[in-house]
Amino acid sequence: MGTHAKLSRRLSIFAMLLVVLVLALGWRLVDYQLVRAQEIQAESLESRSVTQTLTALRGEIRDANGQVLARTVFRYDVNAAPKNVGSVFKTVDGVRTERTVEQIVMELAPLLGLSVEELMLKLQGDSEYSNLAKKVDAQTYNDIKELGIPWIYFDPFADRLYPNGAVAGNLIGFVGSDGVPLAGLERQYNTCLAGVDGQETFERSAEGVRIPTSNVVTQPTENGSTLNLSIDANLQFFAQQVLADTVNELGAQWASAVVVEVETGKLLAAAEAPTVDPNDPSASDASNRGSKIFQAAFEPGSIMKALTSAMVLDTGTADAYDTVPAPDYQRLDFPGGWIKDSFGHEKFNLTLGGVLRYSSNTGMSNFGVKIDKKTRYNYLQKFGFGSESALNFEGESQGILHNYEDWDKMTNYATTYGQGISVTGIQMAYAYQAMANGGVRLDPILVENCMSEDGTIEYAPTQKATRVLDASTAKLNINLMEKVVEFGGVGQNAAVEGYRVAGKTGTAQIKDGSGYGSQFAISFYGIAPAENPKFVVGVTIYKGQGVSNSLKATGPFKAIMSQALKSYRVPPSTTLSPDLPSGSQGEVEPRN
Repeated sequence: MGTHAKLSRRLSIFAMLLVVLVLALGWRLVDYQLVRAQEIQAESLESRSVTQTLTALRGEIRDANGQVLARTVFRYDVNAAPKNVGSVFKTVDGVRTERTVEQIVMELAPLLGLSVEELMLKLQGDSEYSNLAKKVDAQTYNDIKELGIPWIYFDPFADRLYPNGAVAGNLIGFVGSDGVPLAGLERQYNTCLAGVDGQETFERSAEGVRIPTSNVVTQPTENGSTLNLSIDANLQFFAQQVLADTVNELGAQWASAVVVEVETGKLLAAAEAPTVDPNDPSASDASNRGSKIFQAAFEPGSIMKALTSAMVLDTGTADAYDTVPAPDYQRLDFPGGWIKDSFGHEKFNLTLGGVLRYSSNTGMSNFGVKIDKKTRYNYLQKFGFGSESALNFEGESQGILHNYEDWDKMTNYATTYGQGISVTGIQMAYAYQAMANGGVRLDPILVENCMSEDGTIEYAPTQKATRVLDASTAKLNINLMEKVVEFGGVGQNAAVEGYRVAGKTGTAQIKDGSGYGSQFAISFYGIAPAENPKFVVGVTIYKGQGVSNSLKATGPFKAIMSQALKSYRVPPSTTLSPDLPSGSQGEVEPRN
C-alpha cells in the first residue's frame, strides 16, 4: 500500500473516531441537559443546600399585673471560617473600597470583648470553624451583622431568663440548658409555653459563605403562649423577704406564707424560704427547688381548732354560750388515753371562744367529740383535706386524712385539736378561705389563663365552689376567732393596727419515729378585716431552733397581712367585734 493510501486510511479512522467522540459528547450533553437535568440540578443544590432549625421563643410567664417573671431571649455564638478570612470589598456609587483583615479585626475585637491579638489568633488557619464568642446578646449580634463580614456566621439559641430572680421561683420552676422544662409551672404548663420550631433552607457558595436571598422557610416558627398567673410579684417578694429573715433568725429548716384573696380564691402569694433562683437552680439544695406549700405535709396543731369550732357551731352541737370542762390534764376512758394543755392551769369551764382564746386541747376535744366521727370526717373532706387541690401542682401532697372507720379512740380525740392528721399549707389556707367566704370554699386559682400571641385565650381554669358551712356559722366563728387576737396570750401579737383580725395560733410537735420529738411546726393563720374578709394569710415555720410556741409566727403574719391590706388599699375597720363570753377561767395566760 502506498504512502498516500496509508495517509488516507489514517484520516478516515481519525474522522470516524472524531465522529464517535462528538456523538458520545453530544449524547452526554443531551443526558446532562435533558435526560438527567433535574437529577443533576437536585444533586448540585443538595451539595450547596443547608437546612437550619428556626428556634421558637418559649412563652412568657407573667404575674397578675403583667410583670414578666420568665421570658426567652436569643443568644448567639459568633463563629468564623478561617479558610475564608480575607479583605472585604464593597462598591458604593461605582467606587470599590477594601477593608483589610487588620481593619476588620480592629472593629470586631471590642464587640467580642477580645484583644486584637486574641482575635487574630482565632482567625488564623485553614479550618472552616473557629468560635469567636459564646452567648452574645441581641445588641452585639446586630452590631456585628452590620459590619457585613461574609466569613462570620452565627449559631442562635434560646436562653430562658427570670428577671426577678428568686421571686416565685418555688412556683415557676426552671428549664435546663437544653430548654427542657425541669420543674414547677414551667413543666406543668409546657404545652402552653412551648412553641413549635420552624425550618429554613439556604445555599452556601463553594467558599462556604451563605448566598443572600437564597433562604426559603420550609416550616414557619410558632412561638409559645403567655402563662398569666394570679401571683402579685411585689407581695410575693415582700413575703419572701420576711420569711428569709425569719428563717435566719430562728435557724428554721423552712418557712412558708400563703396569701389568698377571699372573694375570688386567687393565690396572691405563695412564698417560701429557702427558695430557688431559676436562673441558677444548682445553687439551691435539691430539697428547696420545689414548693413546700404544696408538697410538704405537717400536723397542723391548734390552727385546726378553728375548724373544729366551726363544725360544732354548724351542726348545732353547741352555741357561743355553751361551756365544757377544760382542765389542764384529762384522762380518757380507755387505757393509755390522756390529753393535756400546753400550760398548767386550774380547771376552766370554757365556751368555744374561750377554748380558742386559751387554745385548750381538753376543751376543744370535749366539744368536738360530741359530733360523731363520720360527720367530722365529712367536714374535713369538704374543707379540702385528704386530697390534692384543684391546681394539681407537681408533686403535690394529699396530706394524711385516714378514713374515720380507721380512727382509733385516741385519733378520734386528737383530730379535734390538730393531731392525727397532716395537711399542706395550701389546704389549710383554703379551709380558712371557706370560713372567710361565708362558708364557701373556692378552688385555688394560680394560673389565670394561657394566652396566645394574638390574644386568644387557649386555656382558663374552671373553678368549683363547695359549700362547707352555713354563712351565719362562718360569720360567728370568725367573731370567736377575733378573741384570739384581742385577748389571746400569743394571738395579740398578730393584731394589725386599725383592722379587726381573726386568727388562730398553732404549735405542733413534729413526729420523730413512733412518737413526737422536741421540735415544732408553728403557725398562725388569720383573716382580715374580720367584718368583711378580704385576705387570708397563713404562715408556717418548720423546726425553728429553741422554738416551742407560735409567738414567732405572729410577727411574719402581721407584716404580710399589713402589706396586703396596704397594697390593695383596704379601708380600716370602723366597727368593733361583738361581745362574746369566754367562760370561767383564771388569769393564767397560755403559752401557745
